Amino acid sequence: MEQIHFLSFGSGSSGNCYFVGNAEYGFFIDAGISPRKVKAELKKYQIQLKNILGLFVTHSHYDHTKYVSSWGEKYGIPVFSTEKVHLGIDSNPMIARKLSASKKYIAHSEKSIIKDFEIECFHVPHDTHDCVGYSFQLRNKRLTIITDLGAVCDIAKEHIRKANYLILEANYDEMMLRNGIYPSYLKRRVLSNLGHLSNEQTAKCLVENWHNNLDAVFLCHLSGENNSPKLAYETIFNELSKNNIQPKLLFPLERKTPSDLYIFE
Repeated sequence: MEQIHFLSFGSGSSGNCYFVGNAEYGFFIDAGISPRKVKAELKKYQIQLKNILGLFVTHSHYDHTKYVSSWGEKYGIPVFSTEKVHLGIDSNPMIARKLSASKKYIAHSEKSIIKDFEIECFHVPHDTHDCVGYSFQLRNKRLTIITDLGAVCDIAKEHIRKANYLILEANYDEMMLRNGIYPSYLKRRVLSNLGHLSNEQTAKCLVENWHNNLDAVFLCHLSGENNSPKLAYETIFNELSKNNIQPKLLFPLERKTPSDLYIFE
């Protein structure tokens, strides 16, 4: 049976990029980590750049799109997202080189077939032109990534309930944020329904949508100022334990340090 492979190159406000694939080929999700760093990690696992078949962008914020033009226009990797996300990328003044030949459009709830993978994008609430999560299905297994959302909407819950492997945002600890150094307007933005998920919100979401086929949960996009991997893990693990849920794998992804390559059975 084919196995889904997953690797995080970095996850947080300083840059986001992930690899999802199998033993032969794969895809990037987001483009916020430098190609130099990404290529070094790929080399460690004998993953060739020519076997990256697409880059799927969640939204246009710079920590997710900083190197999108390098991958798309320099390396010729197709860049997939919705029309509104591409509009946001085009209008982002920090992205000097715009996408041209590499730009590919997909729509909410549309299923794209690329070799053995079925890929579906779905809308999540965030303060940008559009923001989407992605589900990657290989045979009867599904990996889903949901990052940068201020509230867990029904469509996100639906995809969590179908996921075998889940990458889910746990951005901040509410007490740290409220007592921290962020200015008031930024605190309001993060706390809003178009901002980010707290550890507590993520814990509640997992409790309410847990199922026996959910084999791995990775916590992504942790704030460097208002969270820590230890705090995110303990908050969520303790809430799951209170509800008699024992996750097989619960792991907070580091902001600037690549993860191991996970190969799921």
